[in-house]
Formats: sequence, structure tokens, C-alpha cells
Amino acid sequence: MLIIAGHYSVSPKLRQSYVDAFADLVHRARAYPGCIDLSISADPIDPTRVNMIEIWTSDEVLAAWRKNCNPPKTGVKMHDVKVQKHYISRSEAPF
Repeated sequence: MLIIAGHYSVSPKLRQSYVDAFADLVHRARAYPGCIDLSISADPIDPTRVNMIEIWTSDEVLAAWRKNCNPPKTGVKMHDVKVQKHYISRSEAPF
């Protein structure tokens, strides 16, 4: 399993329309075999920050998704990108 998680900044005037533009992609990704979860959301505190997380069963599934995912062309420039891919060897319930 792998997790891609982090955040980046966009113009505060464009942030909500940017996040909204990804709603269809998020919906399709969550229905895609091998996608455990995917979210792109506005941060509740920082008006420029966009949070993202993707959880996939494998690199192969992620690569197949990316070949055909057809992301929106927002034209919005991302800044201060802090996103990492993490490989998970074990998971368990946190509570």
C-alpha cells in the first residue's frame, strides 16, 4: 500500500474553484479499483492551502489510474508544494 499526502498553496481567490474542479476526479478515483481513498480539500485555517491525500493498493494501480485519470486543467499555479509518497508495510486501527 502507498500513501501520497501533503499540501500546497494556491491563490486564495482561486482556491475554492480549484478544489471544486477536482470533485469529479475525486469521485472517479474513489470508484477506481485499488483506490482506497483520495481527497483534495481546502484547509480550514490557511486560505491559500490545499490538503491532499491519496491511498492506493500499489504503484501499479496508481500508474494505471494516472494514465487515464484526465485531471482538470485549472491553470492555477501551485506554490510551496510539500507532498510525499509513503510506502506502507503495516497498518492498524489507531483507536
